[in-house]
Amino acid sequence: MPGIALFEWPAKDLRAATIDYIQQRHTFTSVSDEQGALTLTIKGWLRMQSRREYRYILRLESELGPTTKPPVKAYKVEKDAVGSRVRWVTASDQDPIAKAVQAALDDLLSQIEEDSALYGK
Repeated sequence: MPGIALFEWPAKDLRAATIDYIQQRHTFTSVSDEQGALTLTIKGWLRMQSRREYRYILRLESELGPTTKPPVKAYKVEKDAVGSRVRWVTASDQDPIAKAVQAALDDLLSQIEEDSALYGK
């Protein structure tokens, strides 16, 4: 497909988006990079496919549990978003990536909230 070949998505972008999202959603009493009573570990993979339009697929694998013990439960989420037919600049990737991140975090946090009894809430 026509467009640019460069595809960038720094891990710090996912980290910042995740922390901001969780703080706004109020799933946990507090959220930070510092060690707390619970630790949420998230690994993310973003891939891009092109057929008619560019499609961005985000997969998140996470674990949550007490900081000093093995995780209580693991979660997996995969969401996608459709981008434009042509990529002229890497900035054109940002909107569909943000949509995929939002959908994935919505799903992930909904699952965690359903399991709140496992974490002492």
